[in-house]
Amino acid sequence: MILHLKIWRQKDSQSPGKMVDYTIDDISPDVSFLEMLDILNEELLKKDEEPVAFDHDCREGICGLCSLHINGRAHGLEQGITACQLHIRSFKEGETIYIEPWRAKALPVIKDLIVDRSAFDRIIQAGGYISINTGSAPDANAIPIPDKNVTQAFEAADCIGCGACVAACKNSSAMLFVAAKVSHLALLPQGQIERQLRVKKMVAQMDKEGFGRCTNTGACSFECPKGISLSHIARLNREYLSATLTSNY
Repeated sequence: MILHLKIWRQKDSQSPGKMVDYTIDDISPDVSFLEMLDILNEELLKKDEEPVAFDHDCREGICGLCSLHINGRAHGLEQGITACQLHIRSFKEGETIYIEPWRAKALPVIKDLIVDRSAFDRIIQAGGYISINTGSAPDANAIPIPDKNVTQAFEAADCIGCGACVAACKNSSAMLFVAAKVSHLALLPQGQIERQLRVKKMVAQMDKEGFGRCTNTGACSFECPKGISLSHIARLNREYLSATLTSNY
């Protein structure tokens, strides 16, 4: 296959960026999107040109590092997958593909297609933890938890922190990410001690980082590779309201 690539190139966070054109030919339709970028970079290195910087790790849809805007969609045009799970067979012969980094003030570009997502880390550090000693795994598993809570907690825990929700939101809101982290622990008995303080501190940190407000358009959930429901945002709002009205912290 022959593909025409328009890739965002940016030397560093302080330099202006631009779209640069590349053409790659004789590419197998069975390779993954990131493998295609690897092949492109090998060709660039042979020409003594700077390779395209992009983030990746597991290449199995688990780590969330492959944060790419592909043809205007977070992780590409297919739903429920990350960019590393996207394959070239999803594109047409001779198609032009636009590849960009996430676009959000709170997730600034470091270089080319790599963004700084340390804002997510600081939100987790603000309250995404528990202090209770649950003992060994059998001890923790001995605590009875309603099946509904378990199911919803597992869904929230699926969040891989990729940032697709922020990239998809017109206001660059991180509400779905924060909601998943708050909801996960709020549904479990182990997370009850910090429950009220957690939601207040994580929301405060989210606002401090400069993420936009949520308008409930649903783009975040639609583009989420793990399909995390908007119902978690509703729970986040309830948790925050309850903590604001009753917490002494």
